[in-house]
Amino acid sequence: MKVFQKITVLFAFVLIVSASKAQSGQPTGNMVLFASGVSNPVCITNAGDSRLFVVDQAGYIRIVDSAGKVNSQPFLDIRSRVVFSGERGLLGLAFHPEYKTNGFFYVNYVGTGDITTISRFKVNSGNTEIADATSELKLLTITQPFSNHNGGTICFGPDGYLYIGMGDGGSGGDPGNRSQNPQLLLGKMLRIDVNSGNLYAIPSTNPFRNSTTTLPEIWATGLRNPWKFSFDRLTGDLWIADVGQNAYEEVNFQPASSPGGENYGWRCYEGNATYNTSGCLPASSLTFPVYVYPQGSDCSVTGGYVFRGNISSAYYGYYFFTDYCSDRIWTLHKVADNWVKEDFGQYPGNNFSTFGEDAFGQLYVAGRGSGKIFRVIGTTTGINNNDVLAGIKIIQVPFSSKIRIETGQTNGQEIQVTMSDIKGSLLHKANIFDSSYDFDPGSLPNGVYILNILISGKKMAHKLIL
Repeated sequence: MKVFQKITVLFAFVLIVSASKAQSGQPTGNMVLFASGVSNPVCITNAGDSRLFVVDQAGYIRIVDSAGKVNSQPFLDIRSRVVFSGERGLLGLAFHPEYKTNGFFYVNYVGTGDITTISRFKVNSGNTEIADATSELKLLTITQPFSNHNGGTICFGPDGYLYIGMGDGGSGGDPGNRSQNPQLLLGKMLRIDVNSGNLYAIPSTNPFRNSTTTLPEIWATGLRNPWKFSFDRLTGDLWIADVGQNAYEEVNFQPASSPGGENYGWRCYEGNATYNTSGCLPASSLTFPVYVYPQGSDCSVTGGYVFRGNISSAYYGYYFFTDYCSDRIWTLHKVADNWVKEDFGQYPGNNFSTFGEDAFGQLYVAGRGSGKIFRVIGTTTGINNNDVLAGIKIIQVPFSSKIRIETGQTNGQEIQVTMSDIKGSLLHKANIFDSSYDFDPGSLPNGVYILNILISGKKMAHKLIL
């Protein structure tokens, strides 16, 4: 039996915030105002340093420094090449993993003729605050049949390949059945290698690389409008938020171990409900969402990121997403084999259009309606906090590998204890009613683990380093 060599204890207390506690639209203890005065924000990302880069749909990219100051001079201005109207415009930005040495970055925009263009640019060789607008190299163009459902996000995966989210080409109901057509790039997730080939190469592990019936760029099919997708920077898992048609919004999950080739079901299904199954594959061959919510006051999902900022935060490992119309923010995390949604807050008047990460994993969300960028912090406090859970003690039992939880509760109320690794995989769960509880994680390998204790809606997160 392994004895703990070291236990580092950091307490993080959290009040689960309901939507009703953030009706003012102003920052709460879960978010702080970071920057204001941005316009049409549709993407926030970083170049591996302290700066944020914010995409203005009209055709600008602006730099926001670590203090929240927005540079007056754009990093890039390609308004003359961009059609800015409705869902069209400059929509995506991704910095090359070797940006510090090669200066390459990539954009996704809709130009004249409703043509989606994936282009490479380069930073100015003498000024890192300005890009060379004359350096454009067009890698890929895709004609859009209609003006909406253009997708927009591009980002590099942990494998170093560039992923591109493409909408179904627009109109309503996918009238051309483009998402299910393997000979079209619309309604798909694409993956290309920008480091090889003339303009790009097809990765050797793309699922349809050698197919005679499916275009080799395709990584996954059956998407309606994957406006925002992201990779978990720790695990490599892929999260895709797909905007719904008339009834449901959905969040899809692709584990890092996936070889690709998933079919997410549109136009056959909207969420988990049948939409138009004419000529569709059987449901058993489709990949359904991990979370679906109905439209109403909600209307359009804006996907986010798995929070990997502060490891002592109770939201560490939780996926964040929001709705453009209601400005509600939620989180998803896995408990046992079930995905659990929690309300994070509601902030009316923002029209949240994008999340973003800085180089250190801190999470941001921007409002198109408000022109504001907020930094997500979650409610994380110190060991001397006067929270009702502050009396709980977590103790290593001497001369053993056991952990004892002393709750101090004597009224017989149920207490839920869970332990997971930092990837969110559940390793231990117990519902107890006693004032103390012992368990033995001695068979676990050395590493970082998160112990969560839930009492009457109050949650305490406790980090163990074994």
